[in-house]
Amino acid sequence: MLRKLAPEYKLKFMHVCGTHEQAITRFGLRTLIPENIEVIPGPGCPVCVTPGEEIEEAILLAKQGVSVLTFGDMFRIPGADGTLAGEKAQGGDIRIVYSIKDAVEYAHSHPEKDVVFFSVGFETTAPSVAAEVLNGPPENFSLLVSHRLIPPMMELLLGIGDMRIDGWICPGHVATVIGTEPFELFPRVYNMPTVISGFEPIDILMSLIMLMTQVQSKKPRVDNEYSRSVKPKGNPRAKKLLEEAFDIVGGQWRGIGKVPFSAYKLKKEFKEYDAREKYGIKIESKKDILMESCHLVINGKLKPQECPLFSKTCTPQTPKGPTMVSTEGACNIYYKYGALDLEA
Repeated sequence: MLRKLAPEYKLKFMHVCGTHEQAITRFGLRTLIPENIEVIPGPGCPVCVTPGEEIEEAILLAKQGVSVLTFGDMFRIPGADGTLAGEKAQGGDIRIVYSIKDAVEYAHSHPEKDVVFFSVGFETTAPSVAAEVLNGPPENFSLLVSHRLIPPMMELLLGIGDMRIDGWICPGHVATVIGTEPFELFPRVYNMPTVISGFEPIDILMSLIMLMTQVQSKKPRVDNEYSRSVKPKGNPRAKKLLEEAFDIVGGQWRGIGKVPFSAYKLKKEFKEYDAREKYGIKIESKKDILMESCHLVINGKLKPQECPLFSKTCTPQTPKGPTMVSTEGACNIYYKYGALDLEA
């Protein structure tokens, strides 16, 4: 079916989800796709796009004696000068947790400590953070918020002059929260085929069929392949939590730059839980640690295996950049599972 629908000219579809890239690469899906159809990974890893300046904020908090809790993938992501792992080796109290609930429970059980949760992620993880804020965490708890929003970043990529994207494979887990409506901008304004996809191999292949059907019909729209989980309005309760806890502001993305309306910030009425306000954190703006090709991989201009450092000096054991550190980073995924895909 894919080959039957494929036009004679080349098409380039982008996804913005590390889980999609894991399925595509691990199961060798690119070997099933016609040669003139290219599926490229965009900035779909939240820890990979967390700016070094915000990592340095977390390191500074640890230097001041604060207990910093965060997800495991953040541990080795380079900031502007170092990593959380490096600070822990110097004696900083930095701990890995699986959720914000674990962080709040830690704060409850250690009232003598100042506890900060370094909260990273896209729209998928932000509602649980909002819920904890609205429930009123303990006084010794606060948040270093580093959440980013996907649709504004997608729109910014379309404005890059030498960037070609012919259609979007959108992340189903983000859409379960925000719904299909925020993605309708792309067919309406940019005349671009758009499909919200699930995460199984069959979901992704079906999404490609839907994209090529739109191309053939010349009628771009938002198709919801992941309809078993995604509703047009999303999750009203989760969206209400987000609206009550956060304001939407501009945010810095590693490898991309400043993206308008792409970050969450705690509302003023919750400033007692804002670590930046509580501890008066001030970091001089510094360049992120990015090797020569990292930003090109992050924004989809370069395939991981095209980087001269890939699998040579840059491996998961000796990562040189964020996309090799994180399990959702394109370079890490290609290194682990790319044997079937690298020549596709």
